[in-house]
Amino acid sequence: MARECSVAAALTVVGHQWSLLILREVFLGVRRFDAIQEATGASRGILGMRLRALTEAGVIERVDYQASGSRTRQEYRLTAAGQELQPVLTALMQWGDKHLAGPAGPPLTVTHTDCGAAVRATLRCEHGHVLPDTGRGITVHHNR
Repeated sequence: MARECSVAAALTVVGHQWSLLILREVFLGVRRFDAIQEATGASRGILGMRLRALTEAGVIERVDYQASGSRTRQEYRLTAAGQELQPVLTALMQWGDKHLAGPAGPPLTVTHTDCGAAVRATLRCEHGHVLPDTGRGITVHHNR
């Protein structure tokens, strides 16, 4: 029998390639269907299906907007649950930059607006101790 796991549960919501690319774009400020489609390269059908799934899961929400002289349309914004995925996407980007970027280097750089330093995902315990990327210093407790 498979182990019950929060990682597996989270992957049912955000584990699809297109879902992660959609979330990347919404984090970058791309919120309209056509713009998300152009940025990700997803077909209209796939994009619509993934946007619905992310909306139903409470990760993004549809919000009405109206450009001057145009009809009311909808855009997609992160919910609080969606915003909490930023460290996950940052960690994935950081891993890809380290292990998959070509000689030209990473295609994007994310920096702290206030000081300009690169943003890094790090593991910390509740007391603020930084943990190594090696997995050492971590103990897993099975609750069920």
